Amino acid sequence: MIFLDAAATTPVRREVLEAMWPYLSGEFGNPSSHHSLGEAAATALAGARAGVAKAINCRAGEVTFTSGGTEADNLAVKGIALARKAADPSLNRVVISAIEHPAVEESARYLERVHGFAVDVVPVDGEGLVTVEALRKVLGPATALVSIMYANNEIGTVQPVTDLASAAHQLGVPFHTDAVQAAGWLPLDVKALSVDALSISGHKLGAPKGSGVLFTKGRLRLEPLVHGGGQERGRRSGTENVAGAVALSTALTLAYAEQPEQAPRVSGLRDRFIGHVLATVPNAMLTGHRASRLPSVASFCFPGTSGESVLLELERLGVVCSSGSACAAGSDAPSPVLVALGIAPETAQTAVRFSFTSAVTDAELEQAAAAVETAVGRVRNLASPQAG
Repeated sequence: MIFLDAAATTPVRREVLEAMWPYLSGEFGNPSSHHSLGEAAATALAGARAGVAKAINCRAGEVTFTSGGTEADNLAVKGIALARKAADPSLNRVVISAIEHPAVEESARYLERVHGFAVDVVPVDGEGLVTVEALRKVLGPATALVSIMYANNEIGTVQPVTDLASAAHQLGVPFHTDAVQAAGWLPLDVKALSVDALSISGHKLGAPKGSGVLFTKGRLRLEPLVHGGGQERGRRSGTENVAGAVALSTALTLAYAEQPEQAPRVSGLRDRFIGHVLATVPNAMLTGHRASRLPSVASFCFPGTSGESVLLELERLGVVCSSGSACAAGSDAPSPVLVALGIAPETAQTAVRFSFTSAVTDAELEQAAAAVETAVGRVRNLASPQAG
């Protein structure tokens, strides 16, 4: 089997499993307990926090561990917006892009539905890019927060986050970015990016599902969503997942040690794969930006097919991928991301996403590209009137 669905999840790395194992077995203490087991857990948690802080160039106190990227996005969008509105009731608008992950979009819609916020949506161009000019058109004195993702999970387009954050800051508006797909592939220096909040998910990096991080800058106020014992400096109550924190910190550290070599290598393999598919599959459409793209994502529409049918054929040929976001699996509706790019709904339903781990090889992608040609051809043949 060739696994090309890394944007959905990745296998746990052996080094990560070995690092976290002690905190699932012998060293199982609660980090809030004042005895030797608890103190050992607290030390491990502090080490994990310091590891994340080093990887993204922030202070340890600016790192909040969560249960994953979805919780980190929810905490950022709801927590920052609610805290700012509490301090100044005139701040009652949030800005998101038209292609945000549901964790951000639904958080914004919750604020609209329950707390009286207005949601301003920044459009994207045909390649999924948000421009500074488009952002400036929706920013205003009532904007409480801007949340625009670093890299899209379906099409791989990478946003000019630093420039977008600068535009927000010119009006004194904090800027959050969902960096779940970018982590491990793109620079995450929060100072260089100039972001005020940033979300990461462990299971996209080789850590287990259920581990995540939210960076929040300095004294930026954050209304907690989970109340209780006041863990994570009061930002996220609940007994900390020490093993998960250690796992995420280890995975993030490994990814950034390998990034200088792996990101260019995988980018080259991605480009060859894209070229092969476009050359051999008639009418194949690349989605997303050709150049400003994650090294790990190649996404296409194959008009005249059903994306789900192509997926089934590919799996029969030994290639596992997806039709888009795993968080939208089971929906019959066309991808809102592709529709936002101006792609017709019927074409959007033919989408297939290929996403790679850093371990992907040239041979695997050559085999996968040949499988794509075969699978799309079979589906089109079955769909043609002559096939009946």
